[in-house]
Amino acid sequence: MKSQSIADVLGSNRVIAVLRAPDATHYLPVLEALVAGGVGALELTLTTPGTIAELPRIIEALGDGAVVGVGTVLTPDDAAAALDAGARFIVSPNTDVDVISAVVQRGGVMLPGAMTPTEVRAAIAAGAGAVKLFPAQTLGVGYLGHLRGPFPNLAAVPSGGVDVAAAVEWAKAGAVAVSVGGPLLGDALRGGDLGALTKRAHELSSVVRDAAA
Repeated sequence: MKSQSIADVLGSNRVIAVLRAPDATHYLPVLEALVAGGVGALELTLTTPGTIAELPRIIEALGDGAVVGVGTVLTPDDAAAALDAGARFIVSPNTDVDVISAVVQRGGVMLPGAMTPTEVRAAIAAGAGAVKLFPAQTLGVGYLGHLRGPFPNLAAVPSGGVDVAAAVEWAKAGAVAVSVGGPLLGDALRGGDLGALTKRAHELSSVVRDAAA
């Protein structure tokens, strides 16, 4: 069995915003600002206390304008809890076939982290529909081209140190989406200007969409 395509789940979204907050109760205003700016794919990480508990309320509040997933998922139990809470996709920083299988068996969308060709192959063999290339800043955009030799149909999402300029280059190289954290969020989760966040989200989503066209 294979995971659903991450591209199908994301729809027109080509930017996944990755959020790590002091507490999950801080998420919602920031998420609303991102969605208003056209970034509707949102990864809420388990390193943030209360993420699973808050997830149903967040999904209900955002409605159809957002695709909400859960990241930093390290165990099958955490994956199951996230899916039960309504997560549309599951992200891990590593390739763990048990976690991938747990998600795939439930019909979920799995985006495991991989760095080496061996990890990429293991993720695909376990049923992952896409691979998170991590850490993207270390690997560099050219790495995707090298991987496409042995894996011509690889659906890749770079993550880790991706800024605006790099996001555009990854999109041009054929990434199905890009994961962006700090360069997009800035100080928004620490009380920063949410209007400025919406503006950054709009600009980033626009340039990435144009680059991917």
